[in-house]
Amino acid sequence: MTDRRPAWGAVPTRPGHWHLRLWAPGADSLSLRLGAADRPMEAEGDGWFGLEVEAEEGAPYSFVLPDGMAVPDPAARRQQGDVHGPSLLTAPPADDPWAGWSGRPWEEAAILELHVGTFTGEGTFRAAIDRLDHIAKAGFTAIEIMPVAQFAGDRGWGYDGVLLYAPHPAYGTPDDLRALVRAAHERGLMVLLDVVYNHFGPEGSYLHAYAPDFFHDEKDTPWGGAIAFERQPVRRFMIENGLYWLREFGFDGLRLDAIDHIDDPSDEEVLIEFARELRAALPGRPVHLTTEDSRNVTHLHEREDGRVTLHTAEWNDDFHNVAHVIATGETEAYYADFAQKEWAHLARTLAEGFAYQGEPDRSGKVRGKTSGHQPPTAFVDFLQNHDQIGNRAFGERLCNLASPRMVDALTAILLLSPHIPLMFMGEEYGETRSFCFFAGFDGDLARAVTEGRRREFADFSAFTVADTSSIPDPIARSTFEASKLDWAKLSDDDHRATLDRTRHLLTLRRERIVPLLAGAGPHCGTVLKADEGAIAVDWRLGGGALLQLRANLEDQPRDLPPATGEELHRVGAPGGPISAVHWLGT
Repeated sequence: MTDRRPAWGAVPTRPGHWHLRLWAPGADSLSLRLGAADRPMEAEGDGWFGLEVEAEEGAPYSFVLPDGMAVPDPAARRQQGDVHGPSLLTAPPADDPWAGWSGRPWEEAAILELHVGTFTGEGTFRAAIDRLDHIAKAGFTAIEIMPVAQFAGDRGWGYDGVLLYAPHPAYGTPDDLRALVRAAHERGLMVLLDVVYNHFGPEGSYLHAYAPDFFHDEKDTPWGGAIAFERQPVRRFMIENGLYWLREFGFDGLRLDAIDHIDDPSDEEVLIEFARELRAALPGRPVHLTTEDSRNVTHLHEREDGRVTLHTAEWNDDFHNVAHVIATGETEAYYADFAQKEWAHLARTLAEGFAYQGEPDRSGKVRGKTSGHQPPTAFVDFLQNHDQIGNRAFGERLCNLASPRMVDALTAILLLSPHIPLMFMGEEYGETRSFCFFAGFDGDLARAVTEGRRREFADFSAFTVADTSSIPDPIARSTFEASKLDWAKLSDDDHRATLDRTRHLLTLRRERIVPLLAGAGPHCGTVLKADEGAIAVDWRLGGGALLQLRANLEDQPRDLPPATGEELHRVGAPGGPISAVHWLGT
């Protein structure tokens, strides 16, 4: 299975020859348009059509449906232009993208999430290379790149991709992306890629025209009909896509977006087969698979004798949500689930992973599974990410919403936790520029996105119906441009000081905490106190080491349980107003 030829796309068979396949069960016949000529494709059964052709790499091709409509290859590796036009024959790289790089173990991960288009002024893969030294010197060991699969328009977050194998040309070529990954590896940085398998974007996907069975239109997701993952061709599309990014670009792992909207009734759900096949296909290579899932599930991340066999870790929204409530006092929308018992929620997330482990939320819906048996490295924690900043009306960052002392305390809690920490680009130096939602759609779709964005915030107390007109227009290019990082801030004393604090915390993490994480097993966290702003959490890590946190996140002094051993780091005095102090003992 691990050496099989991909079922989807254009695959070189020998120099100058290609085999092209498309699953089109809704079409009686299919033709391949290669250059100016149309050639009938051969029906291979079960809805598949294929054809062997002779052509030079880079030649444009399309599939022609019985009604004459020409559509791109949904598994195209590269497009001639936008998502509506021809695809280009593209061979895998001749060299091994992993050459000279053996990867890093997961417990070493300290992740910086970035969006290629706004990470630099140029917004390209090549330009991002010039900032990798900054990331490595700050102490990060991994970057996580928001989705790059081609979507309609020349700007967007990437979660509306429709050609899931083709890096967006606005960022550069596939070779440019490979160069970015290679340059990151040269600096000791792992590279993770965010991928979206729960839906296709609203413009540029033609699958419904020839493969309606790809979807369950009677089942809804927030973005359209659910994908029919119980069908083998659909499963192959997803699994082959994951293998493609790892094998042909050298990515160290993937982050799977919103898997709670991947509904698969198969005996072995596709998410399990996906993880197993990727690991089997890349034996001996560290493969890091993380998931985003509002259900707080654990079955995809269970260890076997301490080993990762499926998915590595899950994004821990509970940690962010309760920390945000504490830092800002905001309790609207999903933050309402954390408006009460916030100290117990924060302490529990740090000690056990999830805050909700089978309890009912505000709506009465039971959410989550017991998670304390998972090792701490099964959770990716963050104070900010693209969603939690960009899905605010004005895209404000936490440093614009909370006091500097509170941000410092929470950052220390994040970076010195035995969970895996993630920061959003610019957070490491205190970027104050907003990161807003933006897209490059045209026409009716553009108007619908603008109006929908404003309706989304109409029920928030900060807005009246009239006030929503002040929300940045996601379609305006100015909204995209204003979301780019301001690297000039690194010459400012305050921002350099913030970067120095981040670097110091990540150095402490690398030198003192990471060596203890491989030996951190289940039920290693214990809550000693959680009330009135005060939390005390201990973790029993590898070698019998005891990591201890004592934090007071209110303005009045609080009594906290004593800690022993070496004081590792402090923000404020133990038990003092807005303080977080860590000790390392035995």
